[in-house]
Amino acid sequence: MLLAGVALWMLLAGRTTRLGIDIGMLGSVLLIGTAWLALYTVSTMPRGELEQGIAPGEWQAWIGTVFMCVATLYFLSNLHVFGSESIPHAPHSRVVVRNLVVLLIAWTVLSRVLAARWNGLVQSDERDRGIEARAAGWGRAALLSAVVALAVTLGLSPVERLDWATHFMIANLLILLLMCGWLVEYAATAVLYWHDRRGAA
Repeated sequence: MLLAGVALWMLLAGRTTRLGIDIGMLGSVLLIGTAWLALYTVSTMPRGELEQGIAPGEWQAWIGTVFMCVATLYFLSNLHVFGSESIPHAPHSRVVVRNLVVLLIAWTVLSRVLAARWNGLVQSDERDRGIEARAAGWGRAALLSAVVALAVTLGLSPVERLDWATHFMIANLLILLLMCGWLVEYAATAVLYWHDRRGAA
């Protein structure tokens, strides 16, 4: 857990260089390493310890919340990069996108390994579908609110204050808003599962 926290701090530090080492890249490597360590731990854990009392959907929701939170914070901390570059010449933007893709791959692999543990068992029922539908509603509401806020900001701001609003920047802002919507949906799913589990107890 401590290593993951240090890796996250290094990743969010961006393109800071110490002793000729790119701290952001090192943080990305360490974060992926901790993810693979968690993957190995999960794959070797005796069946029953991980699953006891917690539904597969809740595990997937917590993992999605953590990874999406890390990805959103990383994207947000590097948002200024997209305002200073254009599409044909965007070396720093490519680094940001590459790190996000690496995080996505680690998330996908870990999710697949967890899903494989429940093969042959019921992974979803009416309760799961109800929770997913409610959480999806929260995610859509968050996304819609954010898009409306961005549209109002762009529509009501004086032209001289919109130098930052290049096509490249707006496109990446929309991607960030999508990520925020997914983050809200995953977090809502996890909280709804947790609340339902507490109510059942």
